[in-house]
Amino acid sequence: MVFTIKRRPTSQVMVGNIGIGSEYPIRVQSMTNTNTEDVDATVSQIIELADAGSELVRVTVNTEAAAKAVPFIVEKLDTLGYTTPVVGDFHFNGHRLLQAEPACAKALAKLRINPGNVGRGARKDEQFTLIVEEALKHQKPVRIGVNWGSLDPEVLKRLLDENLKKAMPLSNDELMCEAMIVSALESIAFAKDIGMTDESIILSVKVSQSQQLIKVYQDIAGKTNVPLHLGLTEAGMGMKGTVASASALAVLLQQGIGDTIRISLTPEPNAPRTEEVLVGKEILQSLQIRAFTPKVVACPGCGRTSSDDFQYLAQEIQSYIDNNMPTWKTEYDGVEKMVVAVMGCIVNGPGESKMANIGISLPGNGEKPVAPVYVDGERSVTLKGENIANEFKQIINEYIDGKYRKQQ
Repeated sequence: MVFTIKRRPTSQVMVGNIGIGSEYPIRVQSMTNTNTEDVDATVSQIIELADAGSELVRVTVNTEAAAKAVPFIVEKLDTLGYTTPVVGDFHFNGHRLLQAEPACAKALAKLRINPGNVGRGARKDEQFTLIVEEALKHQKPVRIGVNWGSLDPEVLKRLLDENLKKAMPLSNDELMCEAMIVSALESIAFAKDIGMTDESIILSVKVSQSQQLIKVYQDIAGKTNVPLHLGLTEAGMGMKGTVASASALAVLLQQGIGDTIRISLTPEPNAPRTEEVLVGKEILQSLQIRAFTPKVVACPGCGRTSSDDFQYLAQEIQSYIDNNMPTWKTEYDGVEKMVVAVMGCIVNGPGESKMANIGISLPGNGEKPVAPVYVDGERSVTLKGENIANEFKQIINEYIDGKYRKQQ
């Protein structure tokens, strides 16, 4: 059975060579944490993120030296064969940097604007206008990114004053969510007055709590048709950040809300930045929205499993798939949709194996020391002895070559 989720219809926005909107796949993106002024370090991390599966990569542009570096970063990526769109993240001084370094806007695929810190008072509209005009001049889309940690103070004050006059005032959380939506919609309207269209705007309204994120995106989804960028502002570290992101995004994605995602994980010290990309891909694959790599279904183990052989085999098969996928995806069509089952006893082993493309059911307590292998639901061969792992890999290889090889 194929499960499909009806996407919220949106306008379609081209970010470099990547389409974002309801007619395109939900995109996975990420952000560097290098000093953008360091061209080599930033290029290296963008390549690392792109190789992990990031379809867009955002870089901080906070100084004139960083703005000067952007064209060299994009040029070097192109020389190395990487066309991954590079997005510029502007706060506070973006208007000055873009005017001082026009080559920066020309090189970038998209500009990110935060209405909460683009300027204050009378300067806010002027500075917002300058950034949008630079985007228009170079025919670049923008992401209007509203964060509740840097909310437009004028909008918040206005809504606070209005809230005090209500018979039933909103709670603080409700008011913050409402202020984010108002700021976002007013910013979209202002950008359109300057010359932007729905085909050049992407929107995000980010918070750091899962329930509030679900609420604010559900509310704004029906008020605009521009594509939505999903993600917690700060998800946290490790398992906590992963679970928080998955909990919130799964609800929204299941409802058809969201066109691109970024998982803002805090990396462990000296850990690779790619973890956020892998988590984003896994969320989409777990929801059966996109497929990036063959799935290994593995038994959790219980008192029926007589050894940890199935654990080692599952780990070995997962590593084997991960190591070979860069080559497989160039040679085989649809291999990323393959399901492999590695099971540990007779309870669910044969059934799960039959439902997978390829499955193996290792013996549990009291079972015969043999491992039946199923291919497309049919029992194919029975393995035993010390070479089960290599023999099972060979079966996988033969299956992939027979089913997924690209037609010449």
